[in-house]
Amino acid sequence: MGAVRRGSRRLARMGATALAAATVAVGACTAGTAFAASAANAGTAKATLAAKTVSAPAAWTAPSGTLSEGSSGAAVKSVQRRLAALKYDPGAIDGNFGANTEDAVWAFQEINRIKVTGVIDAATKRALAHPRTYKSNDPRQDSTRIEVNQALEVLVLYKKGKIALISHVSTGGGYWYNCGGGECQAITPNGNYRTDDYMSGWVTVPLGAMYNPVFFISTVYAIHGDTYVPVFPDSHGCVRLPMFIAQFFHTLVTTPGTEVFIYGKAQWMK
Repeated sequence: MGAVRRGSRRLARMGATALAAATVAVGACTAGTAFAASAANAGTAKATLAAKTVSAPAAWTAPSGTLSEGSSGAAVKSVQRRLAALKYDPGAIDGNFGANTEDAVWAFQEINRIKVTGVIDAATKRALAHPRTYKSNDPRQDSTRIEVNQALEVLVLYKKGKIALISHVSTGGGYWYNCGGGECQAITPNGNYRTDDYMSGWVTVPLGAMYNPVFFISTVYAIHGDTYVPVFPDSHGCVRLPMFIAQFFHTLVTTPGTEVFIYGKAQWMK
């Protein structure tokens, strides 16, 4: 969740059909609760940025021209297939460069240390041909786990030790907001947690609404879908997922029990 608070923003791309879900009587994604939970529940997590160049899963020839949202055709389909092979879900492989494909490109650019534009330019095509793969911050963690790197604003899901999904996310934005009894800072707390609960559909909480939330600190902090997941950290403290990823993300993890490992220096702290 997160309030609109600065600059130009990407429009909500997937309309929130009726906010039909239960109202949760908790201050979800509030920073104060997170610090208490973090102290009780989490060890100190390293802030290492981990990515290394490895061989691509298969040879790939980049299409000609620059591609961006609104492009269509065989070249877009080729990029979509490549992203999917590298575990960046672009949505339907249909040759149409829409919001879902752009979200996948953002995640790819974040991990490959390319300027995050969502555009398939020369640098991005070179990286797609010879990509970096994500290296776990601490591979001694559970073989099936969720990792959230706040320095890169990505979520990486491991299944049996192998990457199953990489997604762009938006974590706590670092701003101060009114949290009822005073001012709270929008922080996603680093540490080791476990999924606690899952709630289906749109769930209304005091700070707004979240879609298909998978909670990892009681019913306070969650990984959830949102209609606005910008390239920068902007939530109150939850981990926002693009809506199309949130539609199925909960089916890929066990709730309760899956490890959630959050680390990295938040971008607003730099």
